[in-house]
Amino acid sequence: MGNSLSAIRGIFFDFIDDPWKHVGEEEKSARFYADGLLVLEEGKVKAFGSFAELSLQFGDVPVTHIPDRIIMPGFIDGHIHLPQTRILGSFGQQLLPWLLKWVFPEEKKYSDPEYAKEGSRQFFENLLQSGTTTCQAFTTHDPVSTEAFFEEATKRNMRVVSGLTGIDRFAPEGSMDTAENFYRDSKRLLEKWHKNGRNLYAITPRFALGCTPEMMKVCERLKNEHPDVYINTHISETPTETRECIEYHHTADYLAAYEKYNLVGPRFTGGHGVWLSDEEFRRLASSGAAISFCPVSNLFLGSGLFRLGKAKDPQHTVKLSFGSDVGGGNRFSMINVLDEAYKTGMCNTTILEGRVDPRSQDLSEAERNKLSPYRAFWSVTLGGAESLYLQDKIGNFDAGKEADFVVLDWKAGPRAMTWSQSRLVEDQPATVEDAANLLFSIMMVGDDRSVDQTWIMGNKLYSRTSGEPALAGTR
Repeated sequence: MGNSLSAIRGIFFDFIDDPWKHVGEEEKSARFYADGLLVLEEGKVKAFGSFAELSLQFGDVPVTHIPDRIIMPGFIDGHIHLPQTRILGSFGQQLLPWLLKWVFPEEKKYSDPEYAKEGSRQFFENLLQSGTTTCQAFTTHDPVSTEAFFEEATKRNMRVVSGLTGIDRFAPEGSMDTAENFYRDSKRLLEKWHKNGRNLYAITPRFALGCTPEMMKVCERLKNEHPDVYINTHISETPTETRECIEYHHTADYLAAYEKYNLVGPRFTGGHGVWLSDEEFRRLASSGAAISFCPVSNLFLGSGLFRLGKAKDPQHTVKLSFGSDVGGGNRFSMINVLDEAYKTGMCNTTILEGRVDPRSQDLSEAERNKLSPYRAFWSVTLGGAESLYLQDKIGNFDAGKEADFVVLDWKAGPRAMTWSQSRLVEDQPATVEDAANLLFSIMMVGDDRSVDQTWIMGNKLYSRTSGEPALAGTR
């Protein structure tokens, strides 16, 4: 074998299918090796399987052994805001007044190139420390912030989706721009960054309530001119926003405000979707569009409980990612996102099992709201990749995919974490069930301290023991 090959040996867990398709047998969706080997070539997966088998074929390849850890595909954050990094923990209120008081004043600062550069650096360091290897992110209305985002992502060789934010109403002066300027700047940024390395561009109407018809028409024009780019936006986050959007755009529902301009379809993601109707879920499913479930911010801002079980209706399944929604979400960690997603699902289950009102009973949807470790970690790996139409590039360890992965320490985190693990396995997980139980414990008790290492395209960019994240090309 050539010297371009390298390999990682350890305990591996990834997915080959959607666990919601295997009710009662969710382990069939997963792939587990108690002693596995991941062979890498030029940042991609060359081969993946058991160490005993692959070591015969790749015996002369240098191996990095990572013991006592679970190695998974890197986490995918489907909805996050770059310029809200520094307002984490700002006293809540609800969405619209919170935006006016905290968000827009902070985002204005990202018009300063130095501020935007430093903020972007902190943003990506937080992602890597949390095990997030891919994100779909919002910037601001100013091209400076979008340039800074893509420049910092490129330094780390990360797979990202983003674009200039379009907003020409609702926000205060200095936090929005005209549709004409948005078109001009988006065109330039798109042509510069889309498919440049691992960067992908998203036409980004911030939310329909903040966009005039002129802005929406410009987004439609950009989409027609560049049909392979993404659409990233917000939808039905709160009852007030939903009602005001319908009134402003004179549509039957929130989704129709985007359909009116032919923006809904593959590579469309609407963040939140808390107050979507059953009919909107059906239309999203038939169009191939996606929702990003953001439980941490939905709870922090009091927006409501997303109907996970409705989104996973097997008759009308909506593509789904999970998002941290920093800074409405008060954690970068997708582990914390899964914690809150589980609790959201359990609250919905209480209602759907008919305990409050027997007329609300829907036992099938209630079951789909229960976030098992299989459903949870699929959602932030292969499921997230599918929502972004990137399953051919990321999401699991299939040969040919980009080698982004996270190394999880099941004994790290709060002291209670170690006590919790001791009842699950004596030493190492020996079966897929052992590993799933450990992952559930990590998701409910752990946090970013459970992330021991983060690797991007076969390069270790973060190690808990060495401290600061590195840039691409270092090991």
